[in-house]
Amino acid sequence: MTSQARSHGLSLYDAARAMGVSFATETVPRDRYVEANGLKFHYLEWGDPSNPPMLLLHGFAQTCHSWDFVALSFSDRYRVIALDQRGHGDSDWASDGDYQPETQQKDIAAVVDRLGLDNFVLMGLSMGGRNSFTYAGNHTDKIKALVIVDAGPQNMRAGSGNIRNFVQQEDELDSVDAFVDRVLKFNPRRDAVQVRGSIMHNLKQLPNGRWTWKYDKLLRSPDRRFGSDPAMEERLWGYLESIRCPTLVVRGGASDIIALETAESMHRRIPNATMTTVEGAGHLVMGDNPSGFQKAVLDFLAGV
Repeated sequence: MTSQARSHGLSLYDAARAMGVSFATETVPRDRYVEANGLKFHYLEWGDPSNPPMLLLHGFAQTCHSWDFVALSFSDRYRVIALDQRGHGDSDWASDGDYQPETQQKDIAAVVDRLGLDNFVLMGLSMGGRNSFTYAGNHTDKIKALVIVDAGPQNMRAGSGNIRNFVQQEDELDSVDAFVDRVLKFNPRRDAVQVRGSIMHNLKQLPNGRWTWKYDKLLRSPDRRFGSDPAMEERLWGYLESIRCPTLVVRGGASDIIALETAESMHRRIPNATMTTVEGAGHLVMGDNPSGFQKAVLDFLAGV
């Protein structure tokens, strides 16, 4: 890796090509904002606004840019909207600290209403996957197809512990490269140049010159619960069983968050569901193996 590459990373388009992602044009996303459920939400809009809509929900401690490869690959046929969820990226933080699934479901409903989305594809990873099926359980008539990515009612203890340990480390570091090194230690599947190019969207520089994460500090508090309690798990299974739109359950082959038996149970209990495993990917499926994820989603949507 050259010093220039370490300093600047790859462009999105070069990084996508290097990872085997196919796309028709070098689409440039547009920054947008919408007021919904009492908060100001930031989102990226890709592609022709007259195309069928697709809404993407990122995972915990991520931003809308975690979907850049996916949005780029689908932007020639969809109006792709990648949302910064509450407390993340350039969206407002919850002043009352409320990040419950039901509250985020209301966020999604309000954003969908304000943007006039209907008959849309909804896709979510991890926290965003949970939020997507929580929303879909009550609004299944609005959705053309649902893609749940490495998310479910139950998380494996090992993976939840790894995430907790990662986010509760010191959150101010002297350089971007220090965060790159931390991410590579957490997820060695990633290429250092790719990480350097993408992590800039997840960081902000403080007045003292140091760097920190671009999401609500409350979410990495030692007092915050990671994983679900039995009562929440029961509610989440109820949402899944209420879904009626075509649904794809995606699991990373090396995921330490969603056990194979959990994904298989979701497949059985969601009406009109199919399931796929993306090999060469852990929990962060579309970042670990974006070309494999792209193929899985393309195959699914072709049959919807």
